Amino acid sequence: MNVANTTEGRIRKVVIAGGGTAGWLAGCALAHQFRDQLEITLVESEQIGTVGVGESTVPPIRAFHRFLQIDEQAFLRAVAGTFKLSISFENWRRPGDRFIHPFGTIGQGTWATPFHHFWLDSLRRGMPSALGDFCLESVASRGDQFSLDTQPQVNYAYHFDAGLYAKFLRSKAEAHGLRRVEGKIREVRQHAHDGAVAALVLEDGQVIEGDLFIDCTGFRGLLTEQTLHTGYEDWHDWLPSDRAVAVQTESVAPPVPYTRAIAHEAGWRWHIALQHRVGCGLVFSSRHMSDDEAHAKLLRDIDGPPLRDPWLVPFRSGRRLKAWNRNVVALGLASGFIEPLESTSIHLTISAVVRLIQLFPFDGISPALVALYNDVSRQEMEHVRDFIILHYHANQRDEPMWAACREMALPESLALRLRAWRERAHAWQDPGELFRVDSWTSVLMGQGIQPGPPHPLARAINDADLRTLLARIRQPVQQAVAAMPSQAAFIERYCKAPPGVWPRASALA
Repeated sequence: MNVANTTEGRIRKVVIAGGGTAGWLAGCALAHQFRDQLEITLVESEQIGTVGVGESTVPPIRAFHRFLQIDEQAFLRAVAGTFKLSISFENWRRPGDRFIHPFGTIGQGTWATPFHHFWLDSLRRGMPSALGDFCLESVASRGDQFSLDTQPQVNYAYHFDAGLYAKFLRSKAEAHGLRRVEGKIREVRQHAHDGAVAALVLEDGQVIEGDLFIDCTGFRGLLTEQTLHTGYEDWHDWLPSDRAVAVQTESVAPPVPYTRAIAHEAGWRWHIALQHRVGCGLVFSSRHMSDDEAHAKLLRDIDGPPLRDPWLVPFRSGRRLKAWNRNVVALGLASGFIEPLESTSIHLTISAVVRLIQLFPFDGISPALVALYNDVSRQEMEHVRDFIILHYHANQRDEPMWAACREMALPESLALRLRAWRERAHAWQDPGELFRVDSWTSVLMGQGIQPGPPHPLARAINDADLRTLLARIRQPVQQAVAAMPSQAAFIERYCKAPPGVWPRASALA
């Protein structure tokens, strides 16, 4: 890259190519933070639908919303949102099994010894319990309960209608001066001297010039791949699912406060309950199931009447070799995709937007900051990748796809974590990782990966003190959940969307 860090390369015009969740997240955040310093234009076409495979999030979205000064109740009413305490994994270890990956803290450990070591040693001593008994979010999920008025307080995320979310973000972004241009991109012009993107030419002849471009054009990567030929690292050998068929259905039961991820013979399917409907989809490996078989299976397994015809979403799990290439930053699906399991797509977009704000090149694009951005982006994607691979690898199912996942060679970064767990019951968390020790422990235990002996500090506590410790942790959890209403009752009081706020069906994002 030959863009020098000089005043001649100062960034004042930012052009976002594409809307959808990624485009409007970027536009809203940049307009909120830099509305007096930048001219921000977003180009999108209403003729190009939003493509994606989920409407589910993870808890850091709440911090992002606080940064944007978003009122939670107004947001949830606008997007027909519900609350999410956990993910319910069904049939992953083997058909009939279920475990919960909660968002909250499990138990209470020490600086040196996480709680699960004490719990594992209690099992060895004949004190039966479930790991989730010591987690508020797990116990509340079992009863479909939710409240914001508990002690300890819950850690939660959201389910929402992604089409309505993009609309909500758009209203905030435009209020801060972002300019939206309707139209399809016909041509991408580049500077002759260095190949950087100079302008977008629309089908109606408009020319949108910019200094920095953000590619939110989805899997096709119009700027980063089709124009700059950035390259892609494919993770299909570790993550076999490469297609999804999605549908929206009528609600036939109150919304549950968790995402359901239900394994089947060639992948898994999701169930995401909103206030007004349910988002459903079947993720599958095309090597082990045809599109027609997936379509039929999805319609066979859904609970309510479909609101629209199912649609197919092909994808490739992996990442662009550079998230930031020349003067183009790829966001959302344009930057890569680690399939929808564990609901990380929107989080990774938010994380990338925050990183761009922190490293924003006002005085010209700095090769050092670009390299830093790309390195952190790579590490973040690889951490999430390893956690998702764990779900596929740790199984006891008989079908060909699952057997191949069980036998596949793993990335060394994940293999090392598994050895640490099997040898010393150690679950590791890097400081910047999304998934904490409790997340790793929940999935490792839930999928039947046997741990090694617990920490000596746990073994040093006598039986009476250990029983007292466990009771002291479990009792406030039980008391808090006993006072919780159902999620449906809480939503009715706190954030019920008014009639007519949503369209009959909208695209997933």
